[in-house]
Amino acid sequence: MKAFAYVNPASEREAVAALKIDGIAAPIGGGQDLLARMKDYIDSPDRLVNVKGLDGTITATPDGGIKIGSAVKIIDLFEHAQVAALYPAVNAAAIEIGTPQIRHQGTVGGNVNQRPRCWYYRNEEFVCFKKGGSRCFAVGGENQYHAIFGNEGPSHIVHPSSLAVPFVAYGARFRVLGPNGEREIAAADYFTLPTMQNVLKENVLEDEDILTHVILPAPGNVKHGHYEVRYKASHDWPLAFTTVVLTMSGNTIASARVVLGAVAPIPWRSKAAEAALAGKPLNERTAIAAGEAAVAEAKPMSGNGYKVQIAKTAVKRAVLSAAGIKTA
Repeated sequence: MKAFAYVNPASEREAVAALKIDGIAAPIGGGQDLLARMKDYIDSPDRLVNVKGLDGTITATPDGGIKIGSAVKIIDLFEHAQVAALYPAVNAAAIEIGTPQIRHQGTVGGNVNQRPRCWYYRNEEFVCFKKGGSRCFAVGGENQYHAIFGNEGPSHIVHPSSLAVPFVAYGARFRVLGPNGEREIAAADYFTLPTMQNVLKENVLEDEDILTHVILPAPGNVKHGHYEVRYKASHDWPLAFTTVVLTMSGNTIASARVVLGAVAPIPWRSKAAEAALAGKPLNERTAIAAGEAAVAEAKPMSGNGYKVQIAKTAVKRAVLSAAGIKTA
């Protein structure tokens, strides 16, 4: 790989300042994604800025929620008792990420901000939209793992983060620090659909910004469900998965958040599935209706029509999981 300088800042503000120096800089946490891209010449930064020294703690907030530092290791997120008790969908997503080695090295911030896993983007021979090119090779190419929602283009990637989906479903806020100070962004507004203006990015971060914290509000009277579909139980990225968070009034669903992963360029919130759940009893019939509603407007590509069925199943089984109904 290309030679690079390495900066070890003493604070988050020093990290932001180091990213602003002339040349191409990149933050590095666990390095599970960035180093692989550098080895494959997808990225060739002049300088790496170590952000492993950012906040690596999980603390309670005054309103009964949780504040998660971006440097928290994925395994520590999974093993945190309060996270498991209050946000079981986050816990369920965390343990499905990668392998034990990856979970012990990778960080929350790295998982949220990782780049697409599209094999055209990851191959240095293909200069696609995501790398400043003029086409998406998945159109008319091998697109069996690409988007079935939000895929109007120009890029048809699916967002690779597992943690982003439950974060959106729980209404998380992301604290971001940049040269002009700090700001909080709703998780649902953090991720961006590709357009010709922002196709090189997947979120609202500027080049000198860093994600420092994920802030989860108190969950309230909710039921939670999370379900993933993948080819194999060992290390693999999911083909489709869903987190549902249901606000309950007795056994009636007062309101719902349904967020799908691995099916769109962003964590995909299904308003149709949420409408199918609201005001209904929490049972198998309702779960089936939510699954049907979730995929009613799916637009599969030439090779990924199968994703419609498994996305529907993931929604149904996530709702059943929230209801405590076991599936085969």
